[in-house]
Amino acid sequence: MSQGPETTTSDPPSDVVVDPTGPADDAPSTPEVAAPKKSRAGRDLPAAIGVGVGLGALVLASLLIRKEFFLPLLVVAICLGAWEMRRALQSARINAPIVPILLGAVSMLMAAYVRGAEALAITFGLTATGIIVWRAAEGARGALRDIGGGLFVAFYPCLIAGFASLLLAEPDGHLRIVFFVLVTVFSDIGGYAVGVLFGKHPMAPSVSPKKSWEGFAGSVVVCTIVGATSMHYMLGGRWWVGAVIGAVAAAVATIGDLIESSLKRDLGVKDMGNLLPGHGGIMDRLDSLVLTLPVIWGLLWWLAPAAG
Repeated sequence: MSQGPETTTSDPPSDVVVDPTGPADDAPSTPEVAAPKKSRAGRDLPAAIGVGVGLGALVLASLLIRKEFFLPLLVVAICLGAWEMRRALQSARINAPIVPILLGAVSMLMAAYVRGAEALAITFGLTATGIIVWRAAEGARGALRDIGGGLFVAFYPCLIAGFASLLLAEPDGHLRIVFFVLVTVFSDIGGYAVGVLFGKHPMAPSVSPKKSWEGFAGSVVVCTIVGATSMHYMLGGRWWVGAVIGAVAAAVATIGDLIESSLKRDLGVKDMGNLLPGHGGIMDRLDSLVLTLPVIWGLLWWLAPAAG
């Protein structure tokens, strides 16, 4: 899960305790193996930074070379995320039909880029039909549960990710994707930094004890600044529009973090996967990004429509 705003109330890793009487004379000496150093918030910070920078560079390079190159990256990421979600649901004995889900994910993302929002809605409907038919053909036992899980994965992350294709399809789509990534990622960075340094008041202790109101305030402030700056210098829009979008994005990104934390608690899993060192799985990295997509797309469409 993306870290978001965090408190400093979580216990740091315990230090090695040395017996004051010293080792027994006949005790064999064994070399100590240093564990990966983690931050105060509990993550392997060097690995997390390295992976984050690498992913950001890959996304930016694809957009700058040719914006269509971003589309296969999006398809691969969402298909991996859907696979992780399906595997996590299996811990609750929910076997979502993976074949129609993956076919639907590819179809939704491609159709949204080529034909727009209407095509996205149509392909989601076809995906839902495919999930129902596929699972019904396997037998009646547990079918309703599995179909519900399949429809959930088809919606989150697959359908929601289609809004990234809608952003990309705009004439300045590569810049809109960069704007979206900046305001969402800096929500995480601002909340993490402020939460670790100043967080004292838990935001939702029963769901995610490490998130604090101070960290949330840091997310909003940082996203407002990044949104205003990016809107003015990158998209050529009014700065206050970027500030509003940034503030809203910070709130929605935090809600996205909390939703995924709630899902993981309900399913009894720590992370959705382990593909990304320092982060967990793809869905642990996409949680806030995915939920902010339709919100940012809608606000940009309303307040900063693309020219031409």
